[in-house]
Amino acid sequence: MSKQMLVAGMIACCLVMPVFVFAADKPPKKGASVKEVKSMSVQEQTALALSAAPPHISKDAGVMVFGADGKLTEARKSANGFTCIPTVMNLPAPDPMCMDAAVQQWVTDLTNNAPKPTNTVPGIAYMARGGSHFEKGGQVVMSGEGAKNVSEPPHWMLMWPFDAAGTKLPIAPNPSGVYIMFEGTPYAHLMVYQDPRKMK
Repeated sequence: MSKQMLVAGMIACCLVMPVFVFAADKPPKKGASVKEVKSMSVQEQTALALSAAPPHISKDAGVMVFGADGKLTEARKSANGFTCIPTVMNLPAPDPMCMDAAVQQWVTDLTNNAPKPTNTVPGIAYMARGGSHFEKGGQVVMSGEGAKNVSEPPHWMLMWPFDAAGTKLPIAPNPSGVYIMFEGTPYAHLMVYQDPRKMK
């Protein structure tokens, strides 16, 4: 599967699940919609995408942007294994993400309804602009149907099997800033509410 297809699949997947220093002279306003993101210039989308990761990662990361047809296309090749996109979920506030190859595999598996992720090493993804997830009945859920959207602060994610029983980690957002998202599913992973832009 090509990188373009893989990341495009991630976008489709993240419409039903939550799935990280502005380079532009005039960064997109906070309330910009996904439609507006898609209508941005390549330079503006690139700046937004790269804002998802710490500078030492974004400087060599690849970038996928939306073309005139609304599909993701490669605007810059990756020199470090990370790829950044300008937005993930089809929601009012843009939420760029920058991910490594293992996360791309993780998301591809989820998109293809694989029984479990097949990445063989932990994957890292950054959302320095924050993001959102769905909650229903006080629980974080994978589907947005009948659930409310909850905003998340800047964070990064570790895509690797985590079990609350074994790790004793929380399964919902809490003051510590660390929890297991999607606990009880093969796609459980670690969420860390820590601003990637402050990493050195």
